[in-house]
Amino acid sequence: MKALVYKSTGSWYTVKDETGKFHNARIKGVFKIDGITSTNPLAVGDWVNIEAEDGAEGSAMIDEIFPRSNYINRQSPRVKYQQHIIAANLDQSILIATLKEPRTSRGFIDRFLVVCEMYHVPAILLFNKTDIYREKEWAAYEALSAVYQSLGYQVYAVSVEKQSGLEALGSLLQDKTTLISGHSGVGKSSLINMLLPKEGIKTQDVSGWSGKGMHTTTFATMYDLPEGGRIIDTPGIRELAITNLEREELSHYFPEMRERLDQCRYNNCTHINEPGCAVKAAVESGMIYEERYISYLNIFESMGKKDY
Repeated sequence: MKALVYKSTGSWYTVKDETGKFHNARIKGVFKIDGITSTNPLAVGDWVNIEAEDGAEGSAMIDEIFPRSNYINRQSPRVKYQQHIIAANLDQSILIATLKEPRTSRGFIDRFLVVCEMYHVPAILLFNKTDIYREKEWAAYEALSAVYQSLGYQVYAVSVEKQSGLEALGSLLQDKTTLISGHSGVGKSSLINMLLPKEGIKTQDVSGWSGKGMHTTTFATMYDLPEGGRIIDTPGIRELAITNLEREELSHYFPEMRERLDQCRYNNCTHINEPGCAVKAAVESGMIYEERYISYLNIFESMGKKDY
């Protein structure tokens, strides 16, 4: 019977079959070594085939994994240079960012967008906590919004605490599977509590001594929305190292660079020191935002660092 993975703890999975019934399922050991290139063989959002187990009500065995249409990954927190699948079969992703308490860096935003571009997952930026914005934060938001909207990304300023700016959220989520991600403390769990008050998702304040969010979600979990669609809550991501990408291919996932690659003098241009580089020319003329180019350089440099 076909089923959808709603939660993964690494050894057991919560899956929902086509009749709407939930099962606690295990995966056959062969899948853990057969063709799996990530540290987790299954992720939330995966479609699988299950067989009910005798003698255990609601227990099942996963004996087939269906191909993914896409996924979002990160570098494994435990096994360096391997990928960890955050979620699969997504219609879109929402990155919740904050400009204070805690501050989401430009570098983190751009890394997340690169990963979404790599796997063809449309990305939406939701800047939360506008209730604590002052003139400085609003100016920063307007500048960031101008950059990312010019690149084709949807950008919203909201306050989950005050429930303001969220008018468009319902239509954005309806009938879609949406990954919700961001640093710990940016308001992911608070947003999901607002959407699904009966779930009682645990929330915590930002750590006072570090200014960084405290983890409240341990495992990725999917929830059904009352009006149709699904959202996937993920553990807070402190850093996002990119995997499965050669540094020479990085510019393909910056939309403003991608459209200029065929104008560079050299096919293998890295857009750093080469003459006749259309990307650098666009930066110098203001056609590409300098801050985005700096993000590109920082990501490019970090991808070249190997410990072996």
